[in-house]
Amino acid sequence: MKIDSSIFKAYDIRGIYPETVNEEVAYKIGYAYVNIFKPKGKVLVGNDVRTYSKVLKEILIKGINDAGSDVLDVGWMSTDMLYFGVGNYNTSGGIQVTASHNPPEWHGFKMVKEGVVPTTLESGIGEIRDFIINNPNLAKSNNTGMLEITDNILDDYSKYILRWIDPEKVKPLKIVINPNFGYGGLIFENIIKLGNLPIELIKLNFEPDGTFPKGRPDPFIPENRTEFIQLVKTSGADLGITWDADSDRVFFCADKGVFVHPYYLNQVLIKTMLERFPGEKIIYDPRYSWGLIDAIKDNGGTPVISKVGHSYIKEKMREVNALFATESSGHTYYRDYWYSDCGMLPAVQIIEFLSKTDNLLSKIVEPIFKKYFICEEINSTVSNIKTKIEEISEKYKDGEQSMLDGISVEYKDYRFVVRPSNTEPLLRLTLEAKSEELMKEKTEEVLKLIRS
Repeated sequence: MKIDSSIFKAYDIRGIYPETVNEEVAYKIGYAYVNIFKPKGKVLVGNDVRTYSKVLKEILIKGINDAGSDVLDVGWMSTDMLYFGVGNYNTSGGIQVTASHNPPEWHGFKMVKEGVVPTTLESGIGEIRDFIINNPNLAKSNNTGMLEITDNILDDYSKYILRWIDPEKVKPLKIVINPNFGYGGLIFENIIKLGNLPIELIKLNFEPDGTFPKGRPDPFIPENRTEFIQLVKTSGADLGITWDADSDRVFFCADKGVFVHPYYLNQVLIKTMLERFPGEKIIYDPRYSWGLIDAIKDNGGTPVISKVGHSYIKEKMREVNALFATESSGHTYYRDYWYSDCGMLPAVQIIEFLSKTDNLLSKIVEPIFKKYFICEEINSTVSNIKTKIEEISEKYKDGEQSMLDGISVEYKDYRFVVRPSNTEPLLRLTLEAKSEELMKEKTEEVLKLIRS
């Protein structure tokens, strides 16, 4: 079988089952992982809830074993549990069988090296691709690896998350949770149970279902939030929490059905982190920045910018030893979580913060809403991305420009970023302004140029 090289993405391996990702591909990825990274101990492996993820995991394990390495199979896990598992159990790397928030026909693999070091196309994924293409016939190792199976990771992970807060300080709350048919709901419920937290859960799209019957399991898409927001509003809940299908991105809805974009929520998390660890460095990405920079500086931290993308942010965190990092896409990163992103830590931190302040999230974010005005990310298909970015640069040459990630242009009262997607053939626009009217006006103006 000829391998489709397009499945090897910037941060992971992803394609359609069974056309481009299938059992043969899974076997070869497992075999190549061992040959490229040469793990000295066990490789941790798990899977998301997708229809064929378990089957692909079993064949992946065979490839790892046949290449001579041992495997620790932890069963179902979220992507952020991959980072926990490799770090907590001190394994020699790990692979999660997942296609993140993609539609159900997509399947794939996310992987880290020993020490929870991320892989990118430039560091690991490209080497795995080349190994597979250049070695069509794989010979079984003389030293076949062993397989160990455990179901401890859910409880171990849940207890670890609870160590970040004081459960005794959590007050009774009614919370709507929407894991979008992924594993996140069961994880969160287990955290509540083990911590004996006085939380009443209102469940939406709760039971894992790898067919994702309501479509792409991605709450970052505004139309995917409608029923979630409505349920928070009609149930009289104090808070709503939703995750994407592999549970490494988390989003919040305040009481009365007010969706809180990660840009705004991250300003609250920055405050909570710097109150505990003053004077530290905080990473932010360029998509929206004014509010984050203000929150970091106002709370005594040092802002450090990074390119968009979890691998780039993790590399920058390690480089400067940053305490914390935020992304407007819902990823949240912690130095003490192996410089990795976690979908459950922000949830318990916000619950504790609301309990300590005895306040509603809508009241906390209200002044932030009134100060920073943003357009949600808008995607456009463009025939020549390089030419279009050059055209934007020329049109806005009187603004302060940066080419760190696509093009950022900043003026006194508004700024915007136009950047290529790392995973899809798109240009993405984000814009913020000092007033809602100017935000709408400039969004329309820049979007018209992108699509002209």
